[in-house]
Parts: sequence; C-alpha cells; structure tokens
Amino acid sequence: MVNSNSDALGIIFPNSYDSLVPELVGERLMASIPFASRYRMVDFVLSSMVNCGIGNISIIVRKNYHSLMDHLGSGREWDLTRKNGGLNIFPPYSEKTVKIYNGRVEALASILSFLQDQKEKYVVMSDANIALNFDFNSMLKAHIESGADVTAAYVEQEIPEGLRKPRSSSDDLYYTLSIENGRVHKIYINATAPGIQNVGLNIYIISRELLIQEINTAYVRGHVYFERDILAPQMGRLNVQAYKYDGYVARISDMKSYFDENMKMLEEENVEGLFARSPIYTKIRDDNPTRYINGAVVKNIMAADGCIIEGEVENSILFRGVRVAKGAKVKNCVLMQDTVIEEGAKVEYVISDKDVTISAGKEIKGTDSFPVYVAKYQTV
Repeated sequence: MVNSNSDALGIIFPNSYDSLVPELVGERLMASIPFASRYRMVDFVLSSMVNCGIGNISIIVRKNYHSLMDHLGSGREWDLTRKNGGLNIFPPYSEKTVKIYNGRVEALASILSFLQDQKEKYVVMSDANIALNFDFNSMLKAHIESGADVTAAYVEQEIPEGLRKPRSSSDDLYYTLSIENGRVHKIYINATAPGIQNVGLNIYIISRELLIQEINTAYVRGHVYFERDILAPQMGRLNVQAYKYDGYVARISDMKSYFDENMKMLEEENVEGLFARSPIYTKIRDDNPTRYINGAVVKNIMAADGCIIEGEVENSILFRGVRVAKGAKVKNCVLMQDTVIEEGAKVEYVISDKDVTISAGKEIKGTDSFPVYVAKYQTV
C-alpha cells in the first residue's frame, strides 16, 4: 500500500444504477456484482482509492447490502482495518430520522454528523458501476491547482446504449458535460445526442466544508440528486472543473454491457488497461488452482481459482469454483461462482449466476445480442 493521504476521504455509493440490471441485483447491489472472474465491481474504485493513499473510506448502502458486507468484511484485504479512519459501512436507518435514500443528497444528509467530525479537507465521491484503475492523486492535484469548487471526472465516448434506453424510473440519472477551457459550463441530464460526448463518470472532488454546506441547503429544500439539484443550477456560481480520464473503463449499464465488458477481459490489451497501473484487491478465497483434467479442451478463457475443467471451454469467463464435466461444451459464456455444467451439457452465450447447475445433456443457447441469464441457485 502507499503512504496515507490525510487530505482526502472517500465516499462510495454502491446502489447507484441498480435499476439497470434488475436480474443481477435481486439479492445484491451494483457494487457486489461479480466481474472479471474473481472481483466485484466495488473492488476497482475501492482499490484505486487505497492505492492513492485514501485510508478513510465510507460506503453508504441503501438495500440488498448483505453480500457486500460479506465481501468487504472489516476491509482487511484493502488494508482498511484501522483504529482511525479505515472502512465505514453506513446501512439505512443508522439514525432514527433517516429514510432509504434515492440520490446522493439524501445519502450524504444521512451522514452529515459523521462528515462534520472528520479532519480531511477534501471528499472524493464515486459510484460503483464502473471498473477502472483510477489515479485519484492526479485528480486531486488538478483540483487543488485549478482552485475549483468541484472537479468532475469524465471520459470521451459515445453514450452507452444501455443508458440511452427509455426507462420508467427517474432514478439513476446519467450526465454529459459541456466543457470550455477545462471548465464545465453546462450539465446535460439523460442526453441522447449521437457521437462522442463528454460522459461523466460520477466521480467528484469537493472540499468537505463546501459539501456539508451544499448538502445542508439542498436537503432542507427537498432536493435529491447532487448533479441535477446542486451542480446544474449553480454552474454560474460554482467553479466546476473537468478532469479527463484516458484510461480503460468498463461501465455496467445493462445486461448486454455486463456480458460485453466481461468478454472484453479475454483481450490482453484490456486486461493490461484495467490491471497494469496498480493492483486491484479483492476478498481472498483459499482454494486450489484451476485443474485441467486429461481430455479437457480450453481456448481463450479467463478462469479464477478452484475451477475443475474436464470438457470443452472456449471464449468464456469462469469465476471461482466452476466445474465443467466431461463431454460438456461451454462457449462465449460468463459463469459465476460455483456454477456446475454437467456431463454432455452445452451452453453458449449464457450468463449463469452463483451456484447454478446445468443438468446433464441440457442445451442452452443465447445470442451475442441477447445472452441468456440463469438466476442464482437455479437448476436447469
């Protein structure tokens, strides 16, 4: 781990964008969705903060947080088991007056007394629907040098298709930025413009005192969203600077993007882009290395520890403890922890959740544009 950065504390919002992947968040939240064979989505932002010396990190959960708490534990794998600072998980109803929050304003209002007691000068905020290896020190340095009130991170890309889809809920808004000479002049909400846009990563740096002041004011007025209700109406008053992120980023915006972003991990340049800059930490599961039994045929896969492969596997992501029996064929699949593919079964373009069993001789086939999802604990 790197030296402590005493000037910044981190806040992660783990339930943001849950509504985009309802199949995966029935019993978990966005932050604990498995990704890249052995990680959870929260691992990337959390590890990035730790690698940049941020040792006081809070996670404000809303619902379905038991799997996240099981994964994070005391924060030992991230060196966050400390007497001062460390990892803090704030469940809903931690105070009598708190309700389950919708946006960042309500979430932050629920921990205002905690924020007031902290000593760090700056607050780094992020969602957990993105997998990236982020240099928060570089962003913090840019924030200080620019004299900004708020610094917002963004990437230049087309708006992800999953975000552009019409949906009935107003939750989980996304934002694009209009930038001139490094300053954000306008924030667009749920824009659908074609072509390359400045798409916000929902990563912000703001001074702790200013954040407390803005949340106090916004909460009293019944506001909900940090970007829509605080930043967007005050672009003339607040100096909001833009910070361009050029590194690799995987954004989960629907089931198709979840499948695609996992499958991109089969390309070496993407793995390098996500993991090369600094280590990504995760919960350790003491297990045997993956075993390839005589007769197994394997081509272009990412497999975590504990797997046993006797059949054929091609172009697939295997999480911990996956078993592929003799005569079984797996192609273009994402198989989560402890999935079992029994003898003679054939699966293609399938996303299996944890502890799924595909019975002997069964055949399941989706398509590249519509992978089939098999829910947790199901036997097909």
